[in-house]
Amino acid sequence: MDLMDIQSPPAGAYADADGDTYHYIETGQGSPTVFLHGGGPGCTGWSDFGQVSRLFAADRRCFLVDILQYGKSAKPVIKGPMWDYHAAKTVALMDTLGLERADFVCNSWGGTIALNLAALYPERVRSLVITGSMPVFHGPLAPLPEGGGRGRNARDVYYGGTGPSWQKMRELMARLEWYDPEAIPDATVTMRYEQSLDPEETALAGASDNPRGDWQDLTGALGRIQAPTLFMWGMYDAFLTPDYPLMLARMIPKGNLHVMNDVSHHLQEERPHDYYTVVSGFLNQQNT
Repeated sequence: MDLMDIQSPPAGAYADADGDTYHYIETGQGSPTVFLHGGGPGCTGWSDFGQVSRLFAADRRCFLVDILQYGKSAKPVIKGPMWDYHAAKTVALMDTLGLERADFVCNSWGGTIALNLAALYPERVRSLVITGSMPVFHGPLAPLPEGGGRGRNARDVYYGGTGPSWQKMRELMARLEWYDPEAIPDATVTMRYEQSLDPEETALAGASDNPRGDWQDLTGALGRIQAPTLFMWGMYDAFLTPDYPLMLARMIPKGNLHVMNDVSHHLQEERPHDYYTVVSGFLNQQNT
């Protein structure tokens, strides 16, 4: 494993996006690149991409965004189609930040947002890198046995029973996000656990009225994506085997697939240098 030292996140900044406030961390100079994190308990832009952003920042202007309902961003109740909502708000954030066009590097939940954004607002997306996302509900959807199911109920399990704990967070990460449980840094577990205790996040997790919006199947949207897209997948992803992103790559006109060994759902944390090498090569090729 080529893990890097875990560092505390910078203070970051805030920006309005059509009435909702986003928190983001900006680093580096160069081509604008937006990083969108996954939907696990306590996830933030920094928890998912802080390590690897230090590599990208050498020649990229990186924006590590806390998705709405996560981290230090606003926690609005979303009504109507959820991916449409997130896509529109992310474009509004880009407007506030003065980003006419950007590359997107995303994990899981954030990747589905970016795919929908690229379909609805093609002029705003230069290229996409997507890991562990599930934008459609058909095809080879069977998870690996050790994944313990697709993990859709992981949030309910984490917040249920006796409530969140540091140990439950570590068990969630070991079961669903990392290939090598022994490699998970305690500092990352602590970061995620402490964020998961945010009162607004806890309230969203326990709400019974669907505060995250209505799920959308993006089958019809993927064929409209014109941006070059790299599906960057873990060989042992606990949610979806590599057969699934192969299907997705064939649905997008300029789709590509890279499968990395000895990783699960959080490639960018578990093998940051290798992840950076592949992703930066892809992005730089699109920007020439």
